[in-house]
Amino acid sequence: MSLNGKDIDQAFQSAGTKAGLEIWCVENLQLIPVPKSSHGKFYCGSAYIVLHTVVPKNGPPQHDIHYWLGNDSNKVDSVLASDKALELDEALGSCTVQYREVQGQETEKFLSYFKPCIIPVEGVYSSRPGQSSGETYQIKLLTCKGDHVVHVKEVPFSRSSLNHNDVFILDTASKIFLFSGCNSSTQERAKALEVVQYIKDTKHGGKCDVATVEDGKFVGDHEVGEFWSLFGGYAPIPRESPSFFQDHSDAQSGKLFWITLQGKLCQCETDSLTRELLEADKCYMLDCDSEIFVWLGRLTLVTERKTSVSAAEDFLRNHGRSAGTHLSLITEGLESTKFRSYFTNWPQKVEPRLYEEGKEKVAAIFKQHGYEVKELPEEELEPLIDCKGTIKVWRVDGDEWSLVPVPEQKKLFSGDCYIVQYTYPSNGRDENLFYAWLGRDSVPEDRRDVITHANAIIDSTKGEPVMARILQDKEANQFFFIFQTLIIYKGGKSTRYKEFIAEKGIADETYDESKEALFRIQGTSPNHMQAIQVDHVSSSLNSSYCYILQTGTSIFTWIGNLSSPRDHDLLDTMLEFLNPTWLPVSVREGNEPDIFWEALGGKTEYPKGKEIKLHVEDPHLFLLNVAGGDFKVKEIYNFTQDDLTTEDVLVLDCHNEIYVWVGCRSKAKSKEQALAFALKFIETDILAEELSLEMPIYVVNEGHEPSFFTRFFVWDSSKANMHGNSFERKLATLKGKQQSLEAPIRHSRKAYSRETTPEGLRSEFASHIGRIRSPSPAPRVPRSSRKSPINNVPSPPQTIRNLFPESPNHSNPVPPSVVTRSLTEDAGSTEANGNEAGSEINLQIHPYERLTVVSSDPVKGIDVTKKEAYLSTEEFEAKFKMTRADFYKLPKWKQNKLKIQVDNSPCIVVALARHQAGW
Repeated sequence: MSLNGKDIDQAFQSAGTKAGLEIWCVENLQLIPVPKSSHGKFYCGSAYIVLHTVVPKNGPPQHDIHYWLGNDSNKVDSVLASDKALELDEALGSCTVQYREVQGQETEKFLSYFKPCIIPVEGVYSSRPGQSSGETYQIKLLTCKGDHVVHVKEVPFSRSSLNHNDVFILDTASKIFLFSGCNSSTQERAKALEVVQYIKDTKHGGKCDVATVEDGKFVGDHEVGEFWSLFGGYAPIPRESPSFFQDHSDAQSGKLFWITLQGKLCQCETDSLTRELLEADKCYMLDCDSEIFVWLGRLTLVTERKTSVSAAEDFLRNHGRSAGTHLSLITEGLESTKFRSYFTNWPQKVEPRLYEEGKEKVAAIFKQHGYEVKELPEEELEPLIDCKGTIKVWRVDGDEWSLVPVPEQKKLFSGDCYIVQYTYPSNGRDENLFYAWLGRDSVPEDRRDVITHANAIIDSTKGEPVMARILQDKEANQFFFIFQTLIIYKGGKSTRYKEFIAEKGIADETYDESKEALFRIQGTSPNHMQAIQVDHVSSSLNSSYCYILQTGTSIFTWIGNLSSPRDHDLLDTMLEFLNPTWLPVSVREGNEPDIFWEALGGKTEYPKGKEIKLHVEDPHLFLLNVAGGDFKVKEIYNFTQDDLTTEDVLVLDCHNEIYVWVGCRSKAKSKEQALAFALKFIETDILAEELSLEMPIYVVNEGHEPSFFTRFFVWDSSKANMHGNSFERKLATLKGKQQSLEAPIRHSRKAYSRETTPEGLRSEFASHIGRIRSPSPAPRVPRSSRKSPINNVPSPPQTIRNLFPESPNHSNPVPPSVVTRSLTEDAGSTEANGNEAGSEINLQIHPYERLTVVSSDPVKGIDVTKKEAYLSTEEFEAKFKMTRADFYKLPKWKQNKLKIQVDNSPCIVVALARHQAGW
């Protein structure tokens, strides 16, 4: 919330009250708000202040302040922007982090606000319409760097500017050329295509040609020749040509300076940096070579902070530091993980800020009502997937796993480990979700084996199921919704568990009805309720729950004073599920008979309130770099679905659960390996959240993302089913080429890393061309006249030939061995019943939803009597419950009957009657 004060600029009076971006520009020594229509357009001669505000569901707004300095901005405007950023911080309650952004060296967080890029224009900003100066169209050469956010720089329009490491965009009046250095990565080329699209839309009104040129390739092509002619003709690029972007390595140590009131820097002479060196009434500068931090004590004044920032900026100029050296301003109590990493033994617990103190007062109120809260009470829970699917449960026992009988599937033991397979309908197909459930008392060997066995079962399952590893007492609510009713008993049946307790001399507590037992009843509804066996002592009770006590002679139900009527209903329902023959004695807290306490070994103190944790709605996305045995983590700010690049492995950190997203072309070989990445990520704890190694972990494969993952994105299902690597997908979109919606091919785990060469890119694209199908069915011809489909492979579209031309000496760009569909699959169908299946080899694949009569977006220009031929192999088998070859071996009448069953529409029946052929 903004604060009023005589020293606060009037431009900031309502700042930070709404989520999103607010931008001001320095004009005539005043701050002028920049309209939203001009957000992302920066002038080289101006200085700006950018405020980014996030308003979470729970807690106060979160702010980041950036002041951006154009390369041609004058010193007065730059200093004013720096000072005003500090004033804005004060207006927001001194709870922001501030960043100094220099044109061409912006932080990734700043660039993430303006996707796909920012391209500063010459001149200075003017708030008067039509008065912005210096913006005229001219040919430009831009260089791009970055795989998730793009740094774009204008470089001299000269051949000497090109190099092998970067991606370049040459923007001319009639055509945009993309030149990819041979050492650039696939992801960088893909992001550069987004910049090309941006330039095409904003500079050319969406109307201009686009051509791609690969470093050292296709010299004879006319478009490549046109590209080089603009540079005065082709000439090789020197091997040692430097990149325009500097690769800053992480510094291992930092130097700490105290900043005096006069702006003088005094180095703190110490062998190691500790938190105790930082005093609340002073400001400090931490020099980490590629980055500089200014730490602002909580008790310092705005004038002291301005002096400190000026001193740090003078230090950068006077010591010849690179323009790429980032400067961050951190207020005491808001230290980033990176800043804290330079100090030894930084305290984990920091003093609460003002809003946290207020939150604690709210928590105290709820405590009076029986809630021991960390946050406010959570909302009513709802399942995130269809919970009417089917369950299979296997119990793991060493090298073996056995299927649990259906009547016993909802009964787990804390000493055992289980594999749970849940199959449910989603997007017109069946999806599988696998859980490896680890009992609280299970032995380490069984925990390792359950992961291995789960992988073995998953490998034998069609598709790419989601896999989750969860520990008892840390289950996600989705797990409980799947079971609906679940009982977790103490003890176990595993051989290793039995051996372990025998070696340790521990009594076997494995449940049976002849023993005494205490169950805690929990849940939110009859579709989400559990009975958890707890220690058979009175300290296991809690006033906020209901319990069932089983003794040798009696059954008691205990109702806590803070339990709700809903809890009482769940108690009755669960009692019926456990044993419908039980006749319990109902006991209210405070009115227990002596026999009740005797059965629990005597009365002792027990908790009165339950802890409630809110679901966190502000996840963070991280890119994992696992190449060469290294493990590096980089956060992706303001992420979108497009940041899920097919060559990468990413982690979505939701604070109380972790999702590992595995791209089709990533280097992760198995779900077991992906789980190892997740555990390593938790150990790294880059956000210093004190993540638990016991938190639920999900492994999600590209193209099979469940709804409880996609809810964190604005999700477009068609993007999840596109072919090719990142570059090919973006290129197809840019060129307006329709993408096949067939699920990505997953049997090959060939990695397309950031070191992918142009030769590899070209060969992969050639194979992609081979998969292109003609837009309509091949005409029917007499069988004797048919030629092998190998000789009838169509040429690639003209746009693809232009973008990926072959040498003039090769007239056929598609290898003759490339075919669209497996010929061995269709061979049997061609022979069966004289059916024309062989003519379907070059059909384009479409999803079932677009082939139905009632589709809101039906496919046009197809043979409506043979719609089944347009289904992918996977979807065909899912709908018809047989292979395509087996289907075409059936008599015509039986084929037609099956088609009607798949889509029982009157229109389809009429069409079949008229044509005596395919649905």
